[in-house]
Amino acid sequence: MISLLAAIACNKNLHVRHPDHVAGSISGTSFYKQAAAYNWKQRDSLFLEYFNQGNVPDFFFQFKAVSFNYKDSLGNAYRISFYCSPDYAMIGTNQDWARVPLTPLAAQVMADSLHCFLPTRKMVDLIYQQSKVKLEPVPMYAYRDSTVTMWQHHLIIEGQRKGMKGLISGIKKDIVICSEAAFKGKNDRVAIYGWHKPDGKPIQPLYTGHVNWYADYSHGARMIYHKIRVNNKWIDYRDLFNNPLLRNALTDEAGMMIFNY
Repeated sequence: MISLLAAIACNKNLHVRHPDHVAGSISGTSFYKQAAAYNWKQRDSLFLEYFNQGNVPDFFFQFKAVSFNYKDSLGNAYRISFYCSPDYAMIGTNQDWARVPLTPLAAQVMADSLHCFLPTRKMVDLIYQQSKVKLEPVPMYAYRDSTVTMWQHHLIIEGQRKGMKGLISGIKKDIVICSEAAFKGKNDRVAIYGWHKPDGKPIQPLYTGHVNWYADYSHGARMIYHKIRVNNKWIDYRDLFNNPLLRNALTDEAGMMIFNY
């Protein structure tokens, strides 16, 4: 299992230490060749197997700070920072890696192993606003949930990215956490949101219509470190969401939040 030892540098990045890659580590290309004919359950299992072995490029663990000013209902001012993975869930080496769309079930396992959680709709917007690399969404229309289409979409994104580095957005819909009301009484759904266009408007409004084992090429799992900096003090995200003065800093939804899949 990958371990998480975080160190803050200049309040801009959160660095995660993880086992070094060993000779023969699986590449992104090899992952997709192996998983080409897999269904969602087999693909999720293979991803988690390789992820837990440390088959992830180093840059994925260089979490980026998203910082903003916030005033609560009493007028108190705060400087808030949360730390997110620079890209979406991926497998591979430093030289050959690939993004892998996951079901929320696998995304939750990944998040738990890293002491992370999945973002809210508001957090996805904030990440987009502060992203260094913003790319045009590329919709695909055939075999949307096939592994082959997922691989093709990754290659298209890499063609757009042209080696640019930094926090990236506009390439996927995020798997998000949301309010209990958004699930409309159903506990077997996935919530997705985002895929922002260059004008800053998301293609996908908050949507909970898919069953929780569904994933297609457009879905991405972004990791958020579980502790939030509030005026230079660390607060666990659950405590922040349960604080009536602070919860609206990270969500624009009312009511009880559902944090786990």
